[in-house]
Amino acid sequence: MAWSNSKIFSASLTDSLNNTAALDANSDTLMAALFDNTITPSQTVASASTAYGAGVWASGEVSNGGWAAGGVALSGVASGFSSNVYTLDATDTANGSAATLTDAYGTLVYDGTIASPVADQGLCYNYLGGANSVTAGTFTIVWHASGIYALTL
Repeated sequence: MAWSNSKIFSASLTDSLNNTAALDANSDTLMAALFDNTITPSQTVASASTAYGAGVWASGEVSNGGWAAGGVALSGVASGFSSNVYTLDATDTANGSAATLTDAYGTLVYDGTIASPVADQGLCYNYLGGANSVTAGTFTIVWHASGIYALTL
């Protein structure tokens, strides 16, 4: 198995709605960490297994200088509701200096601020469509026009 799609973690949504995770998209530091194709993300794992550095996210990270281990902080985060759709979005995410990265297949988007029910809890994972690499350059995640994720209500 390996990457095949993008999903919102069911535990993240449940924890937010049950107020066991105090996610605040307007002020928390949301991060994007890159991963290779040796992992198989799952939407239905427990909260603790969504976290950066835990579960499948404990190995397979792609980082090098310009894209640090732990990921890059998202900027321009926007959270809103329009036409029966809730959207979480951010400015396209790029490393701040020259990076050499090989075989980045996907990204874990996680909240680097909250500590309960688990620190660095994952919000979603996004498949990048295959192997992506850069040599001594800028690696940019271009978020979908509909956002990092969207929930139709």
